[in-house]
Amino acid sequence: MIPIGEFRERLTIQQKDVTRNGIGDEVILWVNVATTWAKVMPLRGNAFFAANQEQHAIDARFLIRSRTGLTEAMRLVWNGENYDITNIIKGTGPYLGTLEIHAIHGVKDGR
Repeated sequence: MIPIGEFRERLTIQQKDVTRNGIGDEVILWVNVATTWAKVMPLRGNAFFAANQEQHAIDARFLIRSRTGLTEAMRLVWNGENYDITNIIKGTGPYLGTLEIHAIHGVKDGR
């Protein structure tokens, strides 16, 4: 079990909301789903993690307490910066009850 004191950073989870404006154009908004405490582990250089035989370059790993409904279509906001989620891993062993989130800094693929 990870000591609660290691979750020192505030992290906002956002979900995409697509609507139409008065002339029918798509308007993409990001809506806050939750704000939670996290342990943030920024990575230096290019780190690659294999997942389903695909490799993702990631900029940071975020460790949060387990929660339902989190998907890779969502994004994270940490220190005013956006991070696209590339992978979510359920914790095991000493990390039981947590989720490890791998993310890329910035907005990719129109997200």
